[in-house]
Amino acid sequence: MNLSAIDLNLLLVLHTVLEERSAARAARRLRVTPPAVSNSLARLRAHFGDPLVVRSGRGLVPTPRALELAPRLRAAFGEIAGALEGERSFDPRATTRAFTLACSDVDQICSLPAIARAFAAEMPRAALRVVSVDHLEASGGLGGGEVDAALSPAYPLPPGHHAADLFEQDSVFVVRRDHPCAGRRLTRERFNSLRHIDIHLALGRGGIGNRAAQELLADHGLRREIAVTVPTFAAAAVVAASTDLVTGMPRRLADALAQVAPLAIVEPPVPAMVFRMQLVWHERTHLDEGARRFREVVIAALREPQRSQEVRNQKRSSIKKAGRGKERSRCAS
Repeated sequence: MNLSAIDLNLLLVLHTVLEERSAARAARRLRVTPPAVSNSLARLRAHFGDPLVVRSGRGLVPTPRALELAPRLRAAFGEIAGALEGERSFDPRATTRAFTLACSDVDQICSLPAIARAFAAEMPRAALRVVSVDHLEASGGLGGGEVDAALSPAYPLPPGHHAADLFEQDSVFVVRRDHPCAGRRLTRERFNSLRHIDIHLALGRGGIGNRAAQELLADHGLRREIAVTVPTFAAAAVVAASTDLVTGMPRRLADALAQVAPLAIVEPPVPAMVFRMQLVWHERTHLDEGARRFREVVIAALREPQRSQEVRNQKRSSIKKAGRGKERSRCAS
C-alpha cells in the first residue's frame, strides 16, 4: 500500500472510533461533528474494501480487518504522541538514549572521570559516547547531527550555537624529568633556542587553543622551532619524556601526567596563558529536553573540580608570595 495514497487523519479517526466504539464519542474526542466521522469512515471503507465497523445496538463493533488494524494503529499513534510530548515525558532515570560528547584528550583524561560518574548517577540506563575533536570536525561539527555537545576553549560562537562557561585552566610546558630546564622557569632566550612539539587536534590543524597560544607567544617576542607535530597532548607528553623537546599543555594535564610519566613541569617565561573552557552545543539540540538534561549533568560535574582547582591556584599564589625576595635559579640560555 502506498502511504501517500491515504489521508493519515482518516486513520486517526478509525483509531479513535475503535477505542470509543461510538461515532458520537469519537467525534467529541476529536472535536469534530458526527457527520465528519461518518464521512471519514465511508472513505476508509472504500479504501480498505471492508466495512471496518458495523452497528450493534447503540455502539459499533469492529470487523476482523479492523481488529487486525487496531493494535498497529494504537502503537503508531502512541509513538507519535510520545515524540510530540517528549519534553514532558523524558525520564533521565529510565532513558536508554545515547548521548555524544566531543572533547580533546585533555578532557578525556582530566574531565571525563567526573562526567562519567555524574552521568551514571543521573542517567543509569543511558549510554555516554565520547569522540575526539577530529571526529567532531569530520562529522560536520555540532550541526552535523551526531554530537550533542563539545568541551572547548571559549571562542566567538558562530550563528546557531550556544555555550555555558565551565572553568578556567592555565598552561605550562613539560620536559623530560632530567632535562637541564626541569623544574625551572625558562628565560625568553632559552625558550627560543629549544625545539618544540606542537599539537594539532583538528584534522591535522591547530585548534582554537593552538591559535591563541601562537598569538600570545608572538606578542611577547617568543617563537617556537617545531620539531614534531602530533594529534594529541598525550602523544606530545610521551615524546617529550624521551627527548630534549619541550611541549605546552594545560597545567591540570601536566600535573596528572607528571605523576605517571618521567616529566617535569617548566614555567613559561611570560604570564601563563589562561583558557576559559565552555560546553558548546547547537541550536538543533537547544530545546530538546534530553539534551538539556545531559548538558546539566556535564556542567554540574565540571564545576566542582574547578573549585578544587581554584584552591590549588590560591596555594600556588601563596607559595610564590612567600618566595619573593629569594633569588630563583633560571635555566641557562
